[in-house]
Amino acid sequence: MADRPDDLAWLPIHRLAPRIAAREIRPPELVEACLARIAALDPHLGAFAEVYRDEARLAADEADRLIRAGRYLGSLHGIPVALKDLIEIEGRRTTCGSLLLQDRRSSITATVVTRLRAAGAIVLGKTGMVEFAYGGWGTNASLGTPRNPWDPSIHRVPGGSSSGSGVAVAAGMVTAAIGSDTGGSIRIPASLCGIVGLKPTAGRVSLYGVVPLSRTLDSIGPMTRSVEDAALLLEVMAGPDAEDPLTAAAPAADVSPVLGAGVRGMRLALLPPRDRDGVDPDVLLAFDEAVAELVRAGAQVEPLALTEPLGDYAARAGIVMAPEAYAAHRDLVEREGARMDPHVRARFLAGARVGAADYLDALDHRRGSARAFIGALAGFDAFLTPTTPIVAIPVTEVDEGALPLSRFTRAVNYLGLCALALPCGFDRQGLPVSLQIVGRPFDEATVLRVGLAFERATRWHERRPPPAPIDQPVGGVGE
Repeated sequence: MADRPDDLAWLPIHRLAPRIAAREIRPPELVEACLARIAALDPHLGAFAEVYRDEARLAADEADRLIRAGRYLGSLHGIPVALKDLIEIEGRRTTCGSLLLQDRRSSITATVVTRLRAAGAIVLGKTGMVEFAYGGWGTNASLGTPRNPWDPSIHRVPGGSSSGSGVAVAAGMVTAAIGSDTGGSIRIPASLCGIVGLKPTAGRVSLYGVVPLSRTLDSIGPMTRSVEDAALLLEVMAGPDAEDPLTAAAPAADVSPVLGAGVRGMRLALLPPRDRDGVDPDVLLAFDEAVAELVRAGAQVEPLALTEPLGDYAARAGIVMAPEAYAAHRDLVEREGARMDPHVRARFLAGARVGAADYLDALDHRRGSARAFIGALAGFDAFLTPTTPIVAIPVTEVDEGALPLSRFTRAVNYLGLCALALPCGFDRQGLPVSLQIVGRPFDEATVLRVGLAFERATRWHERRPPPAPIDQPVGGVGE
């Protein structure tokens, strides 16, 4: 019996790939299934900034021709992906979620796009985001805030800044998306939207052609509906790039050999008891059950002894992030009369007030903190926390001056680590809760291994959001 188009759109990459290779599923069928869902759902959800329908169809036809000629390129061949709208494609708009850049056309193509295309992936379009990627709630006062798909009736935050990418993947409009992460911008929307998000170590994936926020803290990674899919994308995206010197020292991202090895005999560090204060009880309940599941799978667990709360690292990350963000975008930020979200502008202007000595001191402190944290992690394979301390709240309840969502995520960027976010339960309202697995620099293989072991022991990642109504448009880009 043939797959229904709606079913095709929900299949993960690792299940699609062998069927595409065997010619049971054709790339044009898959692309049309995704485009149909975008047309039906995005007027309500508002995840996409732009959809490349014609180009995607042409690319799907070409992928089909190559596969039928016996030239299958690998697991991403014919797979539709979406890109956060700060990733450059030559000749295409790259707006960074801002009205100020609506007419901007890219003159270069990001290395990550070149690698995805070389592997046969099909770019469906660009996804919306927090303006200039500077915010964790996922709100965008200028172009509209995507709706979290887990609540059809209340407009809840999707998490940011890769908000559109999280919504698009969670709602089955695209098989996978690429986001950026400076303080949690992949993992926060992954958490609130109930999907998988991998924040690689800085330098693992080239940032050439990615509009920066903080050159020290930025990274780019996959957002998917399964851990195995995140691993497949990482292996294609990662590697040295002459255009990004930071990638020169990165080892090969060969995660496949250990991916399915399980957690038996592994030692996992837990969020210290003091860092549980203020976390939503439903989040803690799901987190504790996730830990218990890993113990049942054979892992040993023990609280991590840290000299300071994780929130302190998060605060110091801002001292690095703010001046770098201001330096990257000051011409636009200072432009008189420019239409910019006032909350985003305020974050940028805070960076202008950080003195050079304070900034350099923050970088020095960062290096010392990273050494101390990795020392505390000695003897453990990975570190477990909730991804976010709360679930998605209504947009009407957002306090733009507060940063609760990045309480556990910012520390990862600040300390130069890698981390995986994946679904681990739901609260009493039916909203997703997420587990964060943190690893040492360039140890994505371990965090993915732990994540896959948890995913295979549970079924949280298989849950789908409820159907979205069609009478509450927010301004998406359907047909």
